[in-house]
Amino acid sequence: MQCQDMTDEGKEGREGTEKIRIRIQQHTLTGGLWCAAWLFTVGFLHLGFWKGVLAIVLWPYYLGAHFSALAQ
Repeated sequence: MQCQDMTDEGKEGREGTEKIRIRIQQHTLTGGLWCAAWLFTVGFLHLGFWKGVLAIVLWPYYLGAHFSALAQ
């Protein structure tokens, strides 16, 4: 597989080439908030190791189950 040269060097003989703009977005704040919420859930609900690992994707479920039991 060949990589395309994205620099201006060596483009003298090429016609119809254009620069490619790449936009880089950083989502550090969003990821940090998600991680903090996950750690809060694991600590607040006193989840064990494997439930904590499962809470990586299901942490809203654990919070909903906990607070719905309190509402009854």
